Amino acid sequence: MLNSKEDLTRDQALALLEDFAVRWLAHDGLWFQAIEKARGLDEAVEHDIEAWRNFTVLEAKRIMKFLSLPKDGGLDALERALKFRLYAFINVQECLRPDDHTLIFHMKDCRVQSARKRKNMPDHPCKPVGEVEYSLFASTIDSRIKTSCIACPPDPHPEEFYCGWKFTLNEE
Repeated sequence: MLNSKEDLTRDQALALLEDFAVRWLAHDGLWFQAIEKARGLDEAVEHDIEAWRNFTVLEAKRIMKFLSLPKDGGLDALERALKFRLYAFINVQECLRPDDHTLIFHMKDCRVQSARKRKNMPDHPCKPVGEVEYSLFASTIDSRIKTSCIACPPDPHPEEFYCGWKFTLNEE
């Protein structure tokens, strides 16, 4: 019987970690839907952008501390940090390194977008939020990293991924 976190087995702790990520994402979605219902999609997106503007920096700093990543650790640090974001525990993502100065990130399966697809709903238009979220996350890890969007809803995206981001390290 579980009475405290100390009673968890490794497998239970990993399952709980995933459950925490699901709970966080559910809260994020419910928060967004509440604003959307009260004020409309455009205002919900505006508030979401502001929330992510702060949260993504906080998340990056906490991950850096947890992993003991150095400030300005380059694309290697960014690639490691991306694997420890909250939604990395519940979404399927991949990182590709076409050269020493580029990291390509694909969200191959996004829990939010997959749920909308199952319900025959259009993709959630997350690009405006993603542009703020990914660029600030990357620049918090290393201020020399520039971020550009490859594809993200509402823009068309390939079947292989929901959103894609290109991170470029400028060492000059």
